[in-house]
Amino acid sequence: MPVRPSAVACLSALLLALLSEFALAAGGDAMKYCKPDVERLCPGVAPGGGKIVACLKAHKMDMSVGCAMALKKMKSQM
Repeated sequence: MPVRPSAVACLSALLLALLSEFALAAGGDAMKYCKPDVERLCPGVAPGGGKIVACLKAHKMDMSVGCAMALKKMKSQM
């Protein structure tokens, strides 16, 4: 199932708002569903300086539905 454009806009805003590298401290669904996306879409990207967030933003159309939904859920809890 493709990600809707409105979901992409929400994800972009969320990714920019994250306070830490991919909110690892938050754990939960985002870590569970997005870690494989980070490994698949951003291999070799070293953490720090917002590099992982920038990589995910660059690949937002390739993100899995599970990761997109987990990030949306995290955003609603912020």
